[in-house]
Amino acid sequence: MRRQPLIASVTGSRTRPMAVVYITHKERAGWATIPPVLLSGPGILAGVTRADLDKQPHEVAEMFDGVAKRYDLTNTVLSFGQDRGWRRATRAALGLRPGERVLDVGAGTGVSTEELGRSGAFAVGADLSVGMLQAGRHTRPEVPLLAGDALRLPFADATFDAVTISFALRNVVDTTAALRELGRVTRPGGRLVVCEFSHPTNTPFRTVYLQYLMRSLPAVARSVSSNPDAYVYLAESIRAWPDQQGLSSKIMDSGPWDRVGWRNLTGGIVALHRATRV
Repeated sequence: MRRQPLIASVTGSRTRPMAVVYITHKERAGWATIPPVLLSGPGILAGVTRADLDKQPHEVAEMFDGVAKRYDLTNTVLSFGQDRGWRRATRAALGLRPGERVLDVGAGTGVSTEELGRSGAFAVGADLSVGMLQAGRHTRPEVPLLAGDALRLPFADATFDAVTISFALRNVVDTTAALRELGRVTRPGGRLVVCEFSHPTNTPFRTVYLQYLMRSLPAVARSVSSNPDAYVYLAESIRAWPDQQGLSSKIMDSGPWDRVGWRNLTGGIVALHRATRV
């Protein structure tokens, strides 16, 4: 049975290009049957090199436009290859089944969306940065990606069986509103997994980790990133982010989510928060 397309078109503001993706959902979610995103016009790749912690959306988008070219490589280098395991853990935590629909918000170049698709579910990624989407279209043309704001997702209510956001909730100007919007597009009983940097649980290790964040990470980024200034923001935003219990409370208090829990990865450098749609 053929479902209606998840989305027909997404029209951006006057400063953001339009993205269109046509999606058909067949009995098995085959990548070959899904056309890639179509972008009308070039992305906006100049401007802000580093966002401030007030996280204005246009600043965050333009900052990620600037790091898009070597984003995946930089993440692998800075995480010492741990990013691959974090993506696999996110897929496992979602408990995806073949034929389900999953939305990957803050998908960037689509590397996380590609991982989700290995479950047999149909995975679609959304991101605010057109530069990241263009990079993803070049490296992963078979992965469906579209331009979308986490605060105004271009999908009908209860479209997805599961939603996830990896290393992007921290960059949204209104965390609570984003969690509500994720809930809006998720069916009742559906699942949420937030994969995000967190607080190491061992105090000596946390001290060493924070020193790496504030001193070594920007230095390493200068050797591999196309926009190393953006990684100063990255370090500052991680340090300012709530701990595991704090984020759990935010998810619970946002409204649409219940049965909230978390699991630490890599000693608490990253935490997976899981919840169920009420």
